[in-house]
Amino acid sequence: MKQFMTIMRKEFLEYWRNFSWIWVPVVFIFLSIMDPLTTYYMPIILDSVGGLPEGAVFEIPELPAPEVLMMSLSEISMFGVLIIILLTMGTIAGERKSGIAELVLVKPVKYPIYITAKWLAKIKLFLTAFIIGMLVSWYYVNLLFDTIPFTDWLLTVIFYSFWLVFVVSLTIFYSTLLKNPGLVAAVSVGTLIGMSIINSIFSHHLTWFPNSLSSHILELHKSGSIPSELWGTAFVTIVLSIGLLFLSFFTFQKKELA
Repeated sequence: MKQFMTIMRKEFLEYWRNFSWIWVPVVFIFLSIMDPLTTYYMPIILDSVGGLPEGAVFEIPELPAPEVLMMSLSEISMFGVLIIILLTMGTIAGERKSGIAELVLVKPVKYPIYITAKWLAKIKLFLTAFIIGMLVSWYYVNLLFDTIPFTDWLLTVIFYSFWLVFVVSLTIFYSTLLKNPGLVAAVSVGTLIGMSIINSIFSHHLTWFPNSLSSHILELHKSGSIPSELWGTAFVTIVLSIGLLFLSFFTFQKKELA
């Protein structure tokens, strides 16, 4: 336990030194409020740039508050996930490549402790940024559109957090498998794109596929209750994340012993 906490403190100290505790939440706030603010102020933006040609009509449909909140998740799904991958790709691979991992493991530090501490540190950083960003988005959606109950917002954050944990777990796994951080990022992004394609083709059959989380969360807002598909998708996503973490233990130990 002492080794675990030492590695965690080292990670958190590094986040303070490179200002990750500041700029990562700021970026997530920007991503979360970009679409809600743009959607609401679009008429004013159009007028400020000269408006539309004479006779042209541009009607912006009035969106329900839950759909506006889902816009924030959409931005995080694209750019937030990319940021997570870029900041996680070198977690293990970078230290293996530089030789730092060997210096740490010679203490000796057990492989599962080393990986789990780094995994948990990344999750705490990204989930903190995500919660702050979605909290600001929820405030502006309530202010500019309509009220979303706090419980619905909380369930949205909880269930979508499972997807972010999965992304961290996937990237950590590839980081133990490959030594090149750039390659780790490429393979991680490629895997997520492949999963998205599979989900778009077989979504009716794979209702518990991790990529279906967002659509099930929207259904939660529409129905006012948690769909059974959302419970199933969350369970599958958690199991896959834990499975990837244990695969990381095995892969990293095998690579290091080789």
